[in-house]
Amino acid sequence: MPSIPESELIRLQANQDKVRNICILAHVDHGKTTLSDSLLASNGIISSKLAGKVRYLDSREDEQERGITMESSAISLYFKIMRRAATTANQGQSAAVTDQSHAGTGSPTDSQTGSPQPSATEVKKSVSEEYLINLIDSPGHVDFSGEVSTASRLCDGALVLVDAVEGVCTQTHTVLGQAWRESVRPVLVINKIDRLITELQFTPLEAYTHLNNILEQVNAVMGTFFSENVLEEDYRKKAEKRKEQEGKENESTELEDTFSDWHVETQDDSHIYFHPSQGNVIFASAIDGWAFRVDQFAAIYAQKLGMKEGILRKCLWGDFYLDPKTKRVIGYKGLKGRALKPLAVQMVLDNVWKVYEVVVTEPDREMTEKVVKSLNLKVLPRDMKSKDTRATLTTIFSQWLPLSTCVLLAVVEQLPSPPAAQKIRMPKMLHPFESTPSEPTEAWELGMVNCDASSGVVAYVSKMVSVPLDALPKNKRKTLSAEEMRQRGRAQREQLLANAKAAENGEVGVHLDVDEVIANRTHAEAEERAAMEELEGKETLIGFARIYSGTVRVGQKLKVLGPKYDPAQPTLHCTEVTVDSLFMIMGRDLIGLEEVPAGNVFGIGGLEGHVLKYGTLWDAKWEGGQNLVGKGPGTAPIVRVALEPEDPSQMAQLVRGLQLLNQADPAVQVLTQETGEHVILTSGEVHLQRCMADLRERFARIEISVSEPIVPFRETAIDAPAQLVTSSAMSANEAYQAREQGEKLITKSETGARGTITATTPNRHVRFVVRTVPIPEELKKYLLEHADQVQTYVGTLRNVGSRESLTPLEVASAAVGADVGEELTAAVAAVVAPQRTAEEEGKIQEKMMNELKPLFANAGEEWKGKEKDILAFGPRRVGPNLLINNLGIDFSRNRTGGSNNEKGDEEKNAITVQDMAESVHTGFQIATNSGPLCGEPMLGMAFFLQEIKILENTQEGGAVEGRSKMAVTSGQAITTVRDACRLGFLEWSPRLMLAMYSCDIQTTAEVLGKVYGVIARRKGKILHEEMKEGTPFFSIQALLPVVESFGFADDIRKRTSGAASPQLIFSHFEVLDMDPFWVPNTVEELEDLGEKADRENVAKKYMDTVRKRKGLFVEQKIVEHAEKQRTLRKN
Repeated sequence: MPSIPESELIRLQANQDKVRNICILAHVDHGKTTLSDSLLASNGIISSKLAGKVRYLDSREDEQERGITMESSAISLYFKIMRRAATTANQGQSAAVTDQSHAGTGSPTDSQTGSPQPSATEVKKSVSEEYLINLIDSPGHVDFSGEVSTASRLCDGALVLVDAVEGVCTQTHTVLGQAWRESVRPVLVINKIDRLITELQFTPLEAYTHLNNILEQVNAVMGTFFSENVLEEDYRKKAEKRKEQEGKENESTELEDTFSDWHVETQDDSHIYFHPSQGNVIFASAIDGWAFRVDQFAAIYAQKLGMKEGILRKCLWGDFYLDPKTKRVIGYKGLKGRALKPLAVQMVLDNVWKVYEVVVTEPDREMTEKVVKSLNLKVLPRDMKSKDTRATLTTIFSQWLPLSTCVLLAVVEQLPSPPAAQKIRMPKMLHPFESTPSEPTEAWELGMVNCDASSGVVAYVSKMVSVPLDALPKNKRKTLSAEEMRQRGRAQREQLLANAKAAENGEVGVHLDVDEVIANRTHAEAEERAAMEELEGKETLIGFARIYSGTVRVGQKLKVLGPKYDPAQPTLHCTEVTVDSLFMIMGRDLIGLEEVPAGNVFGIGGLEGHVLKYGTLWDAKWEGGQNLVGKGPGTAPIVRVALEPEDPSQMAQLVRGLQLLNQADPAVQVLTQETGEHVILTSGEVHLQRCMADLRERFARIEISVSEPIVPFRETAIDAPAQLVTSSAMSANEAYQAREQGEKLITKSETGARGTITATTPNRHVRFVVRTVPIPEELKKYLLEHADQVQTYVGTLRNVGSRESLTPLEVASAAVGADVGEELTAAVAAVVAPQRTAEEEGKIQEKMMNELKPLFANAGEEWKGKEKDILAFGPRRVGPNLLINNLGIDFSRNRTGGSNNEKGDEEKNAITVQDMAESVHTGFQIATNSGPLCGEPMLGMAFFLQEIKILENTQEGGAVEGRSKMAVTSGQAITTVRDACRLGFLEWSPRLMLAMYSCDIQTTAEVLGKVYGVIARRKGKILHEEMKEGTPFFSIQALLPVVESFGFADDIRKRTSGAASPQLIFSHFEVLDMDPFWVPNTVEELEDLGEKADRENVAKKYMDTVRKRKGLFVEQKIVEHAEKQRTLRKN
């Protein structure tokens, strides 16, 4: 097919009903890019023979080398249908695609075939319908799941691919969930069916059973999402009902609630499932270039069987059979013991298997020619004589069951247009927490719901894309089309003829110096080359966006609303930009546009420096705005490395490169640590390698030195006998050895319970007693799973509307030591809460207390009722550690001035217990953010504040003098509380917590042992293993420490010769049940291991590695157990 002119694609953007915005979602290696190639071949962008081999949308070199997609790529496709309208009501409409009008419509097992002839009542008038398909190909590798989020947010429909052999995998589940949350309508494509024929050698009946199992698996996933949604909505309705009934006395209320708990409102869920009869299931082999839906075969057989096409379509998949005697379709009960094939096998799969049999598995040229003839296909003799059976197979299928026609027709018929989709999606996007959103009233809301191109502009930028400057349309040398070159030739010939006539008539023209003309042309070409060389290697950022309302034009002014924009504070996180360019994204190329109407996906220039990763574009004439930014990438970045240029003088280039990388990659995070190190956080090892390639080759263009991957740990403690803590941990905190006048400042309490520490400030003004206790498991789990709720609760403890209402110390304590992986603004977000009414804050606090109360009650007697005494969460005010007031008095961080006014000046200026609140809080935050083992955040620890005593010598010089020393005392109190918390932590049995990957592997039985060996060597553990029914594959689920995962994928591929490839997803932190300070001390341990402790202490190894990296003290002996004299003479 010839290439589609750009003008045709641009023209179709204005017809919203003929636009489809779709993305391709799947697990890695399930055939997304190969399917995209076949669709591109239908538009003449690549050759149909290269489809599946060129991987056109994988434009990066590392994508081609690895064979996986790493970045979402967009392209616009043209699709034309010729429809013949029928006058009879039962006939409906029939459709035929223009570029496939010559294709046959039979089956290879039929002796006489043909397409249904139009009835006499049909109107013999064809109407052409043209469609613009905006296609986004997304990655399947788990490291790039952030790219999937950006793709699904821009689209209204999705093609979800599932490998016919591997079935539903981890990422399949993830992408279906993403589509469900974004209200994106999916179409299921079961791909690689050729593997069932050539690899597994299934019979058509076995393949039918296997395909049914896959359909059930996918529908089970969709059913899970639907049931969760129903239960959540039911809970919300019951909560609203209870709220309405508050204060009303009704004896039957309790009885009604009892029965209503067992009743959930029934809802129709038929529309969410996939079934071939509904047309939302495609069976395909992208590598061989074919695909079909059952309605194609229903159209063929309806006339033969004398059935209506709609009825046969419903019977063509399922437990329906053709009675050979009566020629009628019967159900399962009508079999009566007869071994009949289902209609799907007899009429569909048998035909496909027959073609593979005569062409590939048992090549037979005569039978192949008969099949081609029965299908009424036109295959050239050279293709029939080809020794490449795959080429012959592709030629036959491309005419009989062309993939591009089937897929694009399904997209047009099954997936909604922008106006239809936005009526469903926009209310959910604008009101995510309302079960039944109210009718839109605002002008901007009406424009978005109705996809009104005449309204104001509202667009969402899902990511920033880095492109070379020389790839922009304005910087590219324009390539003339054949028609333009012919027109230029005609103009030149006409000019020559005019000059010749003028010469004949004796007219004197302008004299031209040939040398001067040549010199001018050479100079112009040199200037053009210099301009191109100047652009070479430079990058710019364009926004990848979807416009929901209005029409955006070049030169228009728009407001950019950042991810943290709040309509209550319209001046914050809001800037104004001028659109300097618009683009239609065509894979590797860009087409310049003057305007883009609502409902389209496009590229936009001029946002660099205004949009970091994603944002909302808002019409400048409208006041306020609505933030369309949802949640960021689902998986938090876990792998981090420190970077520095090999040549220190190139630091500025590295910083600029990191800025570009931070904007161009939605999943990466770029930070500068307190030590001055530049750190990047990535989702995994493959993602890290891609980021480093981008920095070296595109953004910074310098040689970069990379540290070993930095993996986060957590520190916790358990109730077990504690080992004697060696100096390697103690010497890390100088306060532990602090002495003044021979007296210890920090000591263990001899009378208090375990973990109780008495600490005095160095100036002996204040004494603290702090007791450290591990948090019970249920309470710890709640704090980890409800971090967002805790953050909201913390924001209500003070009615703060802006950062200015916080003390500098509060902001510092919130941001201090912000964990790598969170920006400073994220750390301070907990204390800078949005403005709420007092009633709303009261409800939030009451809800939190009601949820914590039973958890504290179940934890034991000492915890009962302590939920009301929580002073702070940590680290960063939202972590899973608690500071609890056990003083028995009100311990508020805010000094109330009212009571002080009633006191005398002397007493008013005295240092009180309340003055220590800020110092205690800050010391707690620092201690929980940097534990004593290796400076990593604590997890699951509670600190009870038992006593704070202002010592007598504080007031020796008078209250005024004591108040003047308050600054010194506050600083010393911070370090004292910090060290008391750390030493109390060490009183228990400390443990390290490892970040864990959830590892999913599919492999064959032959290499199963090797897979187990690799996992065991890297200290992983197998959770689950099962054989996939009907396949030779085993599915293995395991847990693997992140610190041991580097090189794991390459190692396992090497050991299994490429037969196994893992998918690693960050799961959780898990306790390493080994004391870092363990040494053999019992008689049995000494007999078994000896004094050398030959068994490696893995926890100590991890701890020392982190301490060494952070520059902390590590006790390391150069010579250990020197018992044997060195032997100089060789044997």
